[in-house]
Amino acid sequence: MASLLEQLRGMTTVVSDTGDINSIQQYRPQDSTTNPSLIAAAAEKPEYQSIVDDCLKQARKEAGSNATDKDVAHLAFKSLAVAFGIKILQIIPGRVSTEVDARLSYDEQGSIQMARDIIAQYEKAGISRERILIKLASTWEGIRAAEVLEKEGIHCNMTLLFGIHQAVAAAEAKVTLISPFVGRILDWYKKDTGKDFTGADDPGVQSVTRIYNYYKHFGYKTVVMGASFRNTGEIIELAGCDLLTIAPKLLGELEAAQGTLVRKLDADKAKAEKIEKIPMDKATFDKMHAADRMANDKLKEGIEGFSKALEDLEVSLEKRAAELNEPAVAR
Repeated sequence: MASLLEQLRGMTTVVSDTGDINSIQQYRPQDSTTNPSLIAAAAEKPEYQSIVDDCLKQARKEAGSNATDKDVAHLAFKSLAVAFGIKILQIIPGRVSTEVDARLSYDEQGSIQMARDIIAQYEKAGISRERILIKLASTWEGIRAAEVLEKEGIHCNMTLLFGIHQAVAAAEAKVTLISPFVGRILDWYKKDTGKDFTGADDPGVQSVTRIYNYYKHFGYKTVVMGASFRNTGEIIELAGCDLLTIAPKLLGELEAAQGTLVRKLDADKAKAEKIEKIPMDKATFDKMHAADRMANDKLKEGIEGFSKALEDLEVSLEKRAAELNEPAVAR
C-alpha cells in the first residue's frame, strides 16, 4: 500500500516548508517555501556556511573597500534569501516562496519595492518570475501591495493569514496564493481555552476548510495552501486542499505511515454549499480584524517574530563579515 504521503500527493500539491536544502533533496517536493525564521536557522548551519560567505563576499565586492562590516552585512542580508531560493530551485521542479522583509508589513510602497528587487535578483540569475512567489504579510497594506505586484506578473503568497477577512481581501485582490496558518491558530485556541483539539475539531483545520469552501463556492482563482502544521492529523483533515506546505519532520511521518487517506476538501461539494458572500473594503477588514482576537494576536505576534529573526540574522551576518574581513595571519 502507498504511504500516506504518496496518497496525499495524488490529491494535493505537497510543498516543503523549510530552508534546509538537504531535507528538500530528501523529500523532493513540488514547491518549497521559506520564511525569515527558516532562513535564519539554515544560515547558522555549518553545511550552508558557503552560501552565507558567498553572499558576504559578493556584498563586500559591491560595497567597496571602504564599506563597514555593517554595510556589507546589510547588503548580503538583502540577497541571502534569494541565494537560498536559487539553490532550492535547482532541486525542485516548481516554485519557491521568498518573503519580503516583515518589518515592511504595514508599508505598501516599501513592500512593492522590495518585491521588485527580489524578482530582479532572481531574473539576473536567469530564473523566471513564474517560478517565484513573493511572500507578504496579510495586512491590509500587504494585500494592497500584492494587488499591484500581481498586475506586473509578480505572483504573491499571502502569509500570516488567520482570518476569513484576510482570505476574502486577498482573493478580491486576485493574489495567486494564500497560506493560512493552521498550527498557529491551534496554538492560540489551546492557550485561550486550556483545551486540546484534534481532527476535524481543530480550529486551524476548521479555518482552512471554511476558506477553501468559500473560494471554491464563489469561483476565486486564488489557491489555498495550508501551512504551519503541528501534527499529521491536521494534514490528514485537509487532504484535498490545493496545496499543503509541510515541515520535513511531518513529511517523514507521513512517508512512514500506512493506511487509506480520505479526501476531506472537495471543490465540487463546496460549490453546492450555501455560503454567504462577504463584501470587503478597508473599513470592513479593519472591523472584522478588530473583532477577531485570534487573528489580531497572531498577526501581530507573527510580524514581531519574523522581524526579530531578521534582526538576529543581520547581527550574525555582521559578525561573519568581520571574520571574513580579518587580514590573513602570516605564517
